[in-house]
Amino acid sequence: MLRRRKALCLAALGGTAGLLAPWATPAAAQGSFPDKPIRLLVPNAAGGVADLTARTVGQGLSERLKQPVVVENRPGAGGIVAGQALTSSPADGYTLMVATNAHAISKSLFRSLPFDPIKDFVPVGLMGTFSIALLVSPKSPIRSVQDLVQKLKSDPSGTNIGTISVGSTQNLAAELFKTAAGVEAVTVPFNGTPALLTALLRDDVTVAFEIVAPLMGQIRDGSLRAIAVTSPERAANLPDVPTLREAGLKDFEVTSWNALVAPAKTPAPAIARLNTELNTVLADANIRKQLLEAGVEAHGGTPESLGARLSTEAGKWAGVIEKAGIEKQ
Repeated sequence: MLRRRKALCLAALGGTAGLLAPWATPAAAQGSFPDKPIRLLVPNAAGGVADLTARTVGQGLSERLKQPVVVENRPGAGGIVAGQALTSSPADGYTLMVATNAHAISKSLFRSLPFDPIKDFVPVGLMGTFSIALLVSPKSPIRSVQDLVQKLKSDPSGTNIGTISVGSTQNLAAELFKTAAGVEAVTVPFNGTPALLTALLRDDVTVAFEIVAPLMGQIRDGSLRAIAVTSPERAANLPDVPTLREAGLKDFEVTSWNALVAPAKTPAPAIARLNTELNTVLADANIRKQLLEAGVEAHGGTPESLGARLSTEAGKWAGVIEKAGIEKQ
């Protein structure tokens, strides 16, 4: 009888292990995760905001997890190259990716994707946010959002808005601004920030929407004038520049962000461990200072809050893209 009970118990344990197998690796189940290096894919080239955020946070995670966090830059196709690399990796917690606004936008911008940015990624946590500024040249007579709106309403054909490529967060922020302000203007996309700024300083475009972080030096020395930021609150590195909400567009909000995601079906214990350590890293004063120097305001949070952000923004940008008549790529 005892031998039979023992056999039944072993069989039951074996059945339980079989049920756990699809969701939990032995390392995750036993609480030993991680026990080898972690890859962190970045969908942008080295030196950009996402890359600097990944390297700063990655170093902090490496110290907390006692394992190397190896940053791999996989730029291209609006995040598709990195996304493919992530979704083709094992769902074991050892491959992560920096998710950005582009991933929320991509669902509506592309006719087809090799992955679903909502269903095929599991959120780990938000890392930080950064603002987009509404910029004019230092010689421009426009000194406020009210000045700009007045000019757009009085001379719409002679006023245009510069951004980088069609479908970028900056480009869609310009389209959203026109709707929120009730104005008409031609949005002129450029291949990159240098071309955009050259056009702005030559008065080829009246104003420009661009990310604050890489332009802080030019804003501070007066080479560019920021008349507003698109975030719901003033940017920590531009405390004297009002938000578009303060300027009268009360529901306007565009905030760029970087976050960590993993492949779908990554074990829950691994996600929980990564999220806990991520929030600990982001609470560190030195890390926060390093990120702010790169133009990023550190923000953590739960996987659930990041998942909600991805879903909400995917819906928001779908509406903006449709209203602007932007053709899918």
